[in-house]
Amino acid sequence: MSVTTPPEATTPPSATPREPGGITRSAAAARERTAVLEGQIARNPGEYRVLTGDRPTGALHLGHLLGTVANRVRLQDLGVEMFLIVADYQVITDRDDAGDLPATVREVLLDYLAAGLDPERSTVFTHSAVPALNQLLLPFLSLVTVAELERNPTVKAEAEAALLRQKRGISGLLLTYPVHQAADILFCHGNLVPVGVDQLPHLEITRTVARRFNQRYAAARPYFPEPDALIAPSTTVLGDDGRRMSKSRGNALELRASDDDTVAFFRRAKTDAERVITFEPERRPEIANLLQIGAYFTKMSPEALAEEIGSAGAGRLKAVVTEAVVEGLRPLRTRRRELASAGPRHLDEVLARGNARANEIADRTLDDVRGLMGMRY
Repeated sequence: MSVTTPPEATTPPSATPREPGGITRSAAAARERTAVLEGQIARNPGEYRVLTGDRPTGALHLGHLLGTVANRVRLQDLGVEMFLIVADYQVITDRDDAGDLPATVREVLLDYLAAGLDPERSTVFTHSAVPALNQLLLPFLSLVTVAELERNPTVKAEAEAALLRQKRGISGLLLTYPVHQAADILFCHGNLVPVGVDQLPHLEITRTVARRFNQRYAAARPYFPEPDALIAPSTTVLGDDGRRMSKSRGNALELRASDDDTVAFFRRAKTDAERVITFEPERRPEIANLLQIGAYFTKMSPEALAEEIGSAGAGRLKAVVTEAVVEGLRPLRTRRRELASAGPRHLDEVLARGNARANEIADRTLDDVRGLMGMRY
């Protein structure tokens, strides 16, 4: 598929209708399907179009790199067509103050480019710059019920967090967040979405929207694909307080951090009282976290790294992981400083090109949708 000439009233192979519930019915099924997909990607990467992205709430951190960004670079380098959305509208789903969005969007873009995402091979764009996405949202909302949205476990969790943080109920934008994601994924006929197991319900909404649109408006020739879940080889990275790494919790190691900040971060990292290092994620989550981080940067398995350190203890583990992270992030940080020192013009040009590509595709898709719905006047 070409980024700039999207299909007109055609769909990729995965648009074939499937039984409702499909691949995202269970985590086990999604993992089994992922193994099949990885083989297909290796053989025919050009058959796949991925939509993924981030909310621009600040610079990216180590959890983003290990959890999503490294996998995006891998898919890009394999030849998969990548679309990366900087979802600025989604910042206001659960907060009143979006902060300095132009600055945070550039911070995210700096991290993308420094990590190896190539704007010549991956289309990077901002949500608010592609108006057709929000026009697609309207017909998509007619294809789901409020009850289906309210049952979404991720929406429930985010609503509870918003209530605790701002002492108010869920916003309409947060409730419809999964349908926004459906528009983001389907506008470019995305047929593959890297997700964690906890995000499978969101993707099921996208698949439901695609399936119902096809049944209602394109039964003879399905228009939208029902995207597959690609369970990313991701790691839940813990912050220095032992909780999941998060910008909002203030426990994150930003990719742009200095070497000294990195040393201090791992010095503060929680461990346990046992001397011998073993990889037991359920029983020893803090030790397992350090081993997984170290494994990523040393290209060892967590088990092998644990065996190598053995009775040398947590102090030695922290030293090994710190050195591996400092050296492993050095090229990224150097590249990031170079890009930042060049000023915002290059970043703005990257976004302008990506926004133009995304708009071309979204406008074509919206026109197709109007035609299929009998609304092309």
